[in-house]
Amino acid sequence: MVKKNRIIAKSIALSLMVIIMSTKFTNNVFAQSNDSVSDKVEKLMSQLTLNEKISMLHGNSKFTIAGVERLGIPEWKMSDGPNGVREEIKRDSWDVAGWDNDFSTYLPRGTALAATWNINLAHEYGTVLGREARARGKDIILGPGINVHRSPLCGRNFEYMSEDPYLISKMVVPYIKGVQEQDVAACVKHYAFNNQEYERFKVNVEIDERTIREIYLPGFKAAVQEGNALTVMSAYNKFRGKWCSENTYLLTDILKNEWGFKGAVISDWDGVHSTKDAALAGLDIEMGTNKDNYNDYYFANALKAAVEDGEVGIEIINDKVRRILTSMFKSKVFDENRSEGEFISERNFATAKKVAEEAVVLLKNENKTLPLKLENIKTLAVIGENAVTKHAQGGGSCGVKTKYEITPLEGLQNKLGDKVNLKFAQGYKSTSTFDWAKGVIDTSEVNANYKIELKDEAVDLAKNADCVILFVGLNHHQDLESADRVDMNLPYGQDKLIKEVLEANKNTVVFLIGGSPVDVSKWVDIAPAIVQGWYAGSEAGNVFAEILFGDVNPSGKLPFTFPKKLEDSPDYKFGDFPGNGLEVEYKEGVFVGYRYFDSYNVEPQFAFGHGLSYTTFNYQDVKLSGSILTEGNNIEVVVSIENNGTIAGSEVVQLYIEDVVSSVERPKKELKGFEKILLEVGETKEVKFQVDESMLSFYDVESKKFKAELGKFIIHIGSASDDIRLTKEFELVKEN
Repeated sequence: MVKKNRIIAKSIALSLMVIIMSTKFTNNVFAQSNDSVSDKVEKLMSQLTLNEKISMLHGNSKFTIAGVERLGIPEWKMSDGPNGVREEIKRDSWDVAGWDNDFSTYLPRGTALAATWNINLAHEYGTVLGREARARGKDIILGPGINVHRSPLCGRNFEYMSEDPYLISKMVVPYIKGVQEQDVAACVKHYAFNNQEYERFKVNVEIDERTIREIYLPGFKAAVQEGNALTVMSAYNKFRGKWCSENTYLLTDILKNEWGFKGAVISDWDGVHSTKDAALAGLDIEMGTNKDNYNDYYFANALKAAVEDGEVGIEIINDKVRRILTSMFKSKVFDENRSEGEFISERNFATAKKVAEEAVVLLKNENKTLPLKLENIKTLAVIGENAVTKHAQGGGSCGVKTKYEITPLEGLQNKLGDKVNLKFAQGYKSTSTFDWAKGVIDTSEVNANYKIELKDEAVDLAKNADCVILFVGLNHHQDLESADRVDMNLPYGQDKLIKEVLEANKNTVVFLIGGSPVDVSKWVDIAPAIVQGWYAGSEAGNVFAEILFGDVNPSGKLPFTFPKKLEDSPDYKFGDFPGNGLEVEYKEGVFVGYRYFDSYNVEPQFAFGHGLSYTTFNYQDVKLSGSILTEGNNIEVVVSIENNGTIAGSEVVQLYIEDVVSSVERPKKELKGFEKILLEVGETKEVKFQVDESMLSFYDVESKKFKAELGKFIIHIGSASDDIRLTKEFELVKEN
């Protein structure tokens, strides 16, 4: 009876918690009026005291800022995660709260989403995130993260999207819209130039103006101007000698004045270093400062004193509060009809699965090794620690507590049942641990003999199997917040394991899991099939099995370049990653990723945009609406694509533009359009692109604006940046 009463009490408590989380805050007398948002904001502003305004500009817990109860303004509640709502923590510490009702759908990480090259899926992804944030009572989701992949070694690349600003821009806009359509504010991060984790709290980044405009800022600009993001998070690092949280050029001159951003700028946690400088530069909310008392934050008592002393004008404070209130009204914080959301629902997990299906990239497939044919397999060997590793809670602040995560081994068991004799060998063991204070530590707890035993057991299993699937790659001790990798090598002796297994059984598929490129040069030539699977979310294992056995035709494309070796990457070539001490200069300029590989004739292992299919596509023809483009007008590009293979499949048609002659050094070609299409067997479709003058332009440092020079340009149409199928030339001329 006592146990039953406890169960009932627990159920009542959970029900009350859900009710509290989903209750709308409607005490505000202006919330339901027909006034415009600006009028509602001004009515509240007229009643707020200085103390109340100050209280709204800094954290009053780990993830909230204060409300004003007498005016019906609630706390503004934030949560990590770009790929799932974070597990609840205690209000004033990082300790987990211990709830059993704070699960999330584990969505594939950022690089996986980008690998779909599917803007509709990006919208669905954001929608799931917004739904779950609302169901968990959150007002702001701290994502997406869109920093450019400058180096293959950045620990946080897996959480971001791509090396290409155009791809980032096209994927981030629908993501943000999906989130915010669920009455949750998106927070785009980390603004800006947080392209390494090494010394991220201290490093000063130096970049020329053309490079920031062409490579590092377009994603943020699109997020603000096209996605209408309601909040932006400032980065930890310095830019040109000023912390990003107190950088007037970034926060006010560009973001707020030039781009017209009307929302609030939130600091990264413990990323504020001053009161007056940060306040005047354009920071609006201070979060996570490492102080015991919230009143000791820079934007708390010290900011009030700065106002009273005349160092910070009251109009500065008012602007910050207006931005916060505007974002709250736009995300319907006060609205009785605000979305209630839903979490861990069937349709949310279905979206996670669909993203994973379209994210998987088939890197290599000699002699049609894949898909595997069940009738040819009696014994299947599954090898590798990544076959049984769950990744959802790793990586840092993006980790999620998910309801379930299907491992690759579980996915194959679900798929195959007792149809084959499925055997598993671990093959290798990770020996690293992670500590926020100490970083990644290789404990080397596994002795040399045990490592050899694991490897030898796997090789023996491979010898006696009809087919082998090797699940190898990285984990969240390499792909993680706060630390960069020191090389591109596979950890834990995996290269030796892979080589010996391939030598023991040539019918072996190498299945990479991770969010960053790795050096595969030691065995790539002898592996008949290689797949890039990513950190693919809750349904990862089921999806991997369906890809391997042909239930799903892979359609993912790489959102970054796989160099053959680290020395081939531009940041290494130009010699400034992770910098000299606390200074890093982006000496490669605009030649990031494929822009460098193409322009300097460096052959990659797998190129940007690369991804094979189980079918084949014939790029039949490309037509232009004219060979002359006049200033201010468009040219239509029409491409005909046929599925001339044996099964239905999706292809990402990519459009690159080359400036034949330029007054400045430009990349060989740049991505300026793409579209993902599904084609049935024998079906042909036309894909249409509109090319205008802006797509031909570069940033001119003298005029401080983008410009396109008159002359010849080449349209490149292809399946990857190194697989161009069709070209067509046109000329930009001055309008008569």
